[in-house]
Amino acid sequence: MSTDAALVAEPPPALHSRTKKPGSTLGRYILVRFLLIIPTVLILVTLVFFLIRLTGDPITAALGGRLPADQLAERISEAGYDRNIFIQYFEYLGQVFTLNFGTTITDNQPVIEVIATYGAATLELVLYSLVVAFIVGIPLGLVAAALRDRWPDALLRVSAILFYATPVFFAGLVAKLVFGVWLGWLPVSGRASVRTEIALNREGGTGIYLIDAIASGNPAYVQDVLAHAVLPALTLGLLTAGIFLRLVRTNVIGTYNMPYIDAARSRGVGEGRLVRTHAYRPALIPIITVIGLQIALMLGGAVLTETTFEWQGLGFQLTEYLSSRDFVAVQGIVAMIAIIVALTNFAVDIIAAFIDPRVRF
Repeated sequence: MSTDAALVAEPPPALHSRTKKPGSTLGRYILVRFLLIIPTVLILVTLVFFLIRLTGDPITAALGGRLPADQLAERISEAGYDRNIFIQYFEYLGQVFTLNFGTTITDNQPVIEVIATYGAATLELVLYSLVVAFIVGIPLGLVAAALRDRWPDALLRVSAILFYATPVFFAGLVAKLVFGVWLGWLPVSGRASVRTEIALNREGGTGIYLIDAIASGNPAYVQDVLAHAVLPALTLGLLTAGIFLRLVRTNVIGTYNMPYIDAARSRGVGEGRLVRTHAYRPALIPIITVIGLQIALMLGGAVLTETTFEWQGLGFQLTEYLSSRDFVAVQGIVAMIAIIVALTNFAVDIIAAFIDPRVRF
């Protein structure tokens, strides 16, 4: 075979590099994003561990002054808190990666059982809040983009800033005062009335009251659960709705400069249809990519929201353990929240990679 024929038969190496299989690129991207979960969780768990240890050992923090000195020293020795701090740290890391977060000091429960018991309530609140954020933030963002540079647009932008800037606990207290006390429209505390809670807990189920109420077949339970969820969901959901509103508005306006928008407009497509059909879908991609960050924000906001509305979830329990200085429980709950946030970000990244292949590179 001649040299020329060999050159024709054998494509240059650069061509091989440009014809990689999309599946291999996606697989490598998924693997890299998954491996990044480990340092993310490790950093947060390490920070929480050493910051809590600055206050001393957890036994003394929770029980100091309530036990005689000899009993306190015995409890500290049994728990291993008199050993070297780095030995304690590496042992705790090993426990975390097996989802063993220790045992609470104040009520002697495995922390993982506390998370399993109260985590469903927090998950339910976050899901309600996401629904509110989507229903309020995305449509209003489209309206603001369609009416850009007019007074409704300015009003919506100011509203978005207020949604995001208002402290969660203050918004919750105002909502309770207006809709619960003055108007008497909605309940202001708890996940359901006492009668409904007793019935749902007796029947067992998922721990997510709405699902359990629907499964019970009793419309009164469903109505009661939804009525109790309105104010907490609005309080926490509007925080994220402000972010979605501004994000959708900015991205929809940005797509107006794209050539395909000009082509559609030249064919006589109306402005309303341009927003709904042509500019709307590309604007959703950035929202998907920031959902993971908003889940973290909501989990942080859930602490104050649950405390304000006496919503018996992880956030409420976290404040209870903080007030009793049970740092073993606090450490375990924070570590679990870190794992949840990291896994959520991983899932969101994978969804975004399927929707927009550009994020894989």
